[in-house]
Amino acid sequence: MSDGVPSATSQFRQYVEQLETMGPAALASMMPPSPDVAELVAHFPELAVVERRDVPIDGPHGEVPARVYRARANGARVSRAGETSGRTGFVWVHGGGFIGGDLDMAEANWVSMALAARGFAVLSVEYRKALHGVHYPVPSDDVLAAWSWATAHPAEFGAAPGDLHLGGASAGGNLVAGVTKRLRDGAGEMPVSLVLVYPALHAELPAPSDSLRAALAATSGGENTATTGASILRQLCLQYAGSEEALQDPYAFPANGDLRGQPPVFILNAEADPLRASGEAYADALRAAGVDVTVELEPGTSHGHVNEPFTPGAQQSLERIATWLHARACV
Repeated sequence: MSDGVPSATSQFRQYVEQLETMGPAALASMMPPSPDVAELVAHFPELAVVERRDVPIDGPHGEVPARVYRARANGARVSRAGETSGRTGFVWVHGGGFIGGDLDMAEANWVSMALAARGFAVLSVEYRKALHGVHYPVPSDDVLAAWSWATAHPAEFGAAPGDLHLGGASAGGNLVAGVTKRLRDGAGEMPVSLVLVYPALHAELPAPSDSLRAALAATSGGENTATTGASILRQLCLQYAGSEEALQDPYAFPANGDLRGQPPVFILNAEADPLRASGEAYADALRAAGVDVTVELEPGTSHGHVNEPFTPGAQQSLERIATWLHARACV
C-alpha cells in the first residue's frame, strides 16, 4: 500500500474475498448479463433446432456439471443415445479468469448452441473455480474427467467415436491445453484437434509484438493496457496455481515443458488483447516442436469478445471455429 492507496495485489485479494463471500452473484453483477436462450433464438432463429440437456459427470473431486447440445434431426426430437450419433464431437470449456464463468454465460451457451446448430455434437463443461482453497490440479482434473466421459460415451451426446475435438477460451483454453498434454502423456485418448480461443497459456505474459503494442495503444487503456493485463494475469495465475512452484508446472501452464506430440492446434487471438502475446508465443513454440498449428486474428476485437454474441467479431470468430472443425472432422 502506498499513500493510503491499496496496491493492485491487495485489491485483487479483496475482489477474491468478495467472490468467496457473495458467490457467483458478485461476479455476475460486475459483468454484462448474458442473453438467455429465448433472446439468442430471437436473434439467431437457426438456434431453435438445438436441444440442451444437463449431464452430471463423476470426477475425482465430485460431480462435474456439463451440458449436451444437439440439433433435432429433420425436425424430430433427438434421442438420448445414438439416434443422431456420427457427428463430429466438440468438448468446449468456457473462461472466466479461473475464478468466474458458468455454463449459462454466452461464451459457453451461445458458442455451444451455435456449433450444435451447424451440425456438431457439443459437450459444454463446467469446472471448479480457484476459490475457497481450490487450486490446480482440481480444475484441470474436472476437465479431464469430462473429456474422459466424452470419449467413453460418445453416443450419449451424438458424437462419432474417434472424432472428438477439444477446445476452450481464455482460462478454459489454458485448461484444455494442459489436459491435452496430460492426455499425450498417458491420461487418456487424444483429441483429433485442439481449439484455443484467446488462451492464457503462460504464467507470465511474453513481451507483446509491435503489432500488438499498436493495437493496444489504440484502445481506451492506451499503452498501459499491456502492463495492466500482465499484472492481472499474474495474479489470476497464482490464484489458480496456489503456489509459486506450481507456476512452473507443464500441465498447469501449458507453455512450460515439452510441447511435442500434440494434435493439430487452432489458435484464435483477439486483436487488442494482452493475452494475444500468449497465443502468439505458444504458436511459435508449437511450430518449433513440430506441431501442426494454425493461428488466426480477429480484427477489431478485445479479450472475451466471444462472450458478446450479437457483435460482428464474435459471429466471425464462431464461423472460424466451425470452419476449423469441419475441415478436421473425421466423418
